[in-house]
Parts: sequence; C-alpha cells; structure tokens
Amino acid sequence: MSEADIHNLQKIAQVLKSNGTDGELVIGFRDIAPEDIDLEEPVFIFYDGLPVPFFIDSFTRRGSNKALVHLTDITTLADAEEAAGKSIYMKADNPERFDEEDLSTLIGWTLFDENHNEVGIISDFFDIPGNPCIEAGTISGTVMIPLHEDLIISVDEDNRILTMVIPDGLV
Repeated sequence: MSEADIHNLQKIAQVLKSNGTDGELVIGFRDIAPEDIDLEEPVFIFYDGLPVPFFIDSFTRRGSNKALVHLTDITTLADAEEAAGKSIYMKADNPERFDEEDLSTLIGWTLFDENHNEVGIISDFFDIPGNPCIEAGTISGTVMIPLHEDLIISVDEDNRILTMVIPDGLV
C-alpha cells in the first residue's frame, strides 16, 4: 500500500467484540450503512500504526447498524479479541477535508513535529471533554497526543499533513 493510499482511508465501523471462537466479529457502523459496504474491496484495521488490509469472507447484518463478519486471517478467538475495540476503515472515494467541527477528519493524515520530522499516521480521534486527543502510529508504537490549538503549527489540507508541537516524552 502506498503512502497516498494511507491518506485515502475513512473510518466506517468499530469492532465491538468477538463472537464465538472462530474469529467472527461484531462490528458497529459509523456514518455508512452496512449495505454500502463493497464486499469485494478490502477493509483496513490499524496494527502498530499501519493499516492492514482484510477481505470480508462473510457478512450478516444485525439490525440497522451492526453486522457479524468474518475477515480473512482473523480465524481464532485470540485474533478476534486482538481486533476488539479497533476501528475499521475503507478507501475513501473523496478524501474528507479538514473540519474544525469534526476533528475525526484528521484520521489518515500524516503527523509531523515542529522540526518537520514525520511522527506517524493519525489512526484515531478521541473526543475527550476538555482534552481531545489524536492517536498516531509511530515507529515505536501507538501514542495518544493532546490536540490543543496552542500545539498546532499548521494544517496542510492538500497534502493531509498536520504539524504540531509534540509534548516531550510522547514520541
């Protein structure tokens, strides 16, 4: 997967929990209806800061915004438990623009520090009251970084790059 593809992912669902012992997952959908999923295209789950592609082997709707799914290579209870709580992404037809009201649009962007060093890829956004944070996959693992306006140096929408002052000790 090229770096350009990494920047073209949109969050579509969350792995809620495992179901059974053969790797089946219960997923909850976000801003997309389950019927809008293209079962021929891979979905992505971030592991160690990198998006890993999975194909959907089986898909059974449960209500209006949940489904039971089997993904390739998730075949055991341990695999399913490791995926529990992770976000699921798919390639975006039109990458989202930065939206100050919905900071989850930063997911998939590249994070740089104040010295213009690449820190990693933003893999999630947590809207913690009074302390919104982004999660970024780095070489040394996944880190949570406070997303405060005083720490943001620049936002490059065209290249999907966020440059920030990274507090000491986080990366």
